[in-house]
Amino acid sequence: MRSITVLDAPSNLGLRAPAPGLVPGCYKLAGALRDQRLLDRLGAHDGGVVVPPRYDIRGWRPGDGVLNADALATYTRRLAERVNVVLDNAGFLMLLGGDCSILFGAALALRRRGRYGIVYLDGSIDFRHAGNSTHVGASAGEGTAIVTGRGQTDIADIDGLAPYCREDDLVVLGVRDYDDHLHEVRGLGIAVHTASEIIAEGPGLVGDRVARGYAGCDGYFVHLDADVLDPAVMPAADAPDPGGLDYPHLVELLRPLLANPACVGLEVTIYDPDLDPDGRYAAALVETLVDALRS
Repeated sequence: MRSITVLDAPSNLGLRAPAPGLVPGCYKLAGALRDQRLLDRLGAHDGGVVVPPRYDIRGWRPGDGVLNADALATYTRRLAERVNVVLDNAGFLMLLGGDCSILFGAALALRRRGRYGIVYLDGSIDFRHAGNSTHVGASAGEGTAIVTGRGQTDIADIDGLAPYCREDDLVVLGVRDYDDHLHEVRGLGIAVHTASEIIAEGPGLVGDRVARGYAGCDGYFVHLDADVLDPAVMPAADAPDPGGLDYPHLVELLRPLLANPACVGLEVTIYDPDLDPDGRYAAALVETLVDALRS
């Protein structure tokens, strides 16, 4: 395995509340995976934690912009600084979320370093923005839109660096065939491979081709949302949709992506320990990560 540094980013700032008075449980993701001996099994260095601001959506109404916007902008900057520290030490970064909005910190850090691609493994394209929706809100549903320069400027254009990722450097993998934004994103020339297409072609072949496609970049980063998996095998996710990958598919897809020297890191998001009281899905997710990183 490569030398890995694990950094916790336990932010749930990008999600809507699951019910009035409750906060999304994915902020517990890092602790749950650590409890499954993730660091020991990877032989990883402990990079510590970047503590997020408080989740607070009191007073927010549809039309007010991004949920937790001020806190999210602050956290994106803070996380980007810590990500750069890890990358300065030539380590492979494993970032443990949290929700998908932690990608903004990683993407900002990489944008400051040069031209980097993003491989977005997710059950949804997450391309909601003001141009295709009557209102925005939970930024985890706007991830690919924000990193490509769409969205609220205090998050999407920090230090005037938008876009954090060029459209032709973004590849989306594992979304469902019925995703609302599939036609729009493909029309922009962004590469998208749905879960059914990946399974039909062979996950290893897709992963290898995507990795080799980044030869013109300084490197690339992999975003892994737990809902890329089918809810039959991973129901402990924020928005599980049928038609996803299974664990062997995911391992086969990840292996060539993570083994390529151009890959600088991986983040894991959206797994919710509140939906996994006995930890069985945390154990399966850790087994998958270890298998995918095993040379």
